[in-house]
Amino acid sequence: MVLYIALRHTTTSYRRFARGLYEIKLKYGMTNLRILLSDNIKKRRDKLGISQAQLAERANTSTNYIAQIEQQLRFPSVEMLERIAKALEFDSAELFSAGPYSAEAIQRFQEGLKADFEERLESLFKSLSGG
Repeated sequence: MVLYIALRHTTTSYRRFARGLYEIKLKYGMTNLRILLSDNIKKRRDKLGISQAQLAERANTSTNYIAQIEQQLRFPSVEMLERIAKALEFDSAELFSAGPYSAEAIQRFQEGLKADFEERLESLFKSLSGG
C-alpha cells in the first residue's frame, strides 16, 4: 500500500522513499517495520527531550495517534511519516534505520545494489537476444 500511495505522486522523493520502505518491509516484515519505526521515534524523542504530546503538536496530530504508533498499534501514512520526521528533525529514511549506519549510507548502499542489479539484468537481456 505504501508503494501504491507513493507512486501516485510525481516527485522522485516520494517514489524513492516508498521504494526504500518497500525494500525494508521485504527484508524485515511488517511487524519488524513497526518495531523499527516505534523504537526510532521513541529514541529520537528521548534524545530531543520532548514528550508524545509535544511531538504530536509539532506533527499536527493527536497524542493518542503518536502513542499508538509507538505501541505498534498503528502504521502512519507516508505524509504522516514525513510530518513526524520533520517534527523530530530527522530525514524520513532515518525513521527506519536498522543499525548504526546513517540514512545516507543506507541509501548509497541501496542505490549501488540497484545499479548492480540493473547492469546484470541488461547483460542477461543482451545475451538472450544474441547481442
